Amino acid sequence: MKITRAFLAAVILTFVTTPAHAQDPAPASPQHSEATDIVVFLAGAAAGLAIHESGHVLFGLTFDANPRVSGIRYGPVPFFAIIHDPVPRRQEFIISSAGFWMQHGGSEWLLTARPGLKDEHAPFLKGLFAFNLAASAVYSTAAFGTFGPPQRDTRGMAATLGHDGIREPVVGFLVLGPAVLDGYRYLHPEASWAKWTSRSVKIGLVALTMAAGR
Repeated sequence: MKITRAFLAAVILTFVTTPAHAQDPAPASPQHSEATDIVVFLAGAAAGLAIHESGHVLFGLTFDANPRVSGIRYGPVPFFAIIHDPVPRRQEFIISSAGFWMQHGGSEWLLTARPGLKDEHAPFLKGLFAFNLAASAVYSTAAFGTFGPPQRDTRGMAATLGHDGIREPVVGFLVLGPAVLDGYRYLHPEASWAKWTSRSVKIGLVALTMAAGR
């Protein structure tokens, strides 16, 4: 957990600290202090979490799966998960994937509508975008090591693909790929190859729905 905390701290510092050439030369007002920016950044990250979880709720309701909040604990860290009633395997794949689909849609909107986001003073949007990258990285790490709460999204996705499921680390790579590419796009918005590769992988994740439950 120390590694996870250090990673999240690095993400916050990376996104909140704007490049020197992009900063306003005027002295920072109290409204634009670094402390305020961090609070707004964290509010954006919280919005990212809400958007991710809303995907699980939306499709859980679509399939009449009674989505609801359940407290979970992994080691000393308490958290929560959106759980639902048992559903067919293809529907399970969709519900488990929906959080990532929502993240991908949000990241595409940000990187397309605000290609210069890196150089903008937009802590809320940067917090939302940073959550999308961090969540994918954390889920992928759990998938590679096959550890974490049993309700984790990557486990649900892996268990429902094909006849007998696939290895969870494979899903980890599929989840991590768009995050790495979108991080590159944030730093290099002119990179057309990264944009279209990222979009292709995201579309492929949705298309995997057809392989679920077979």
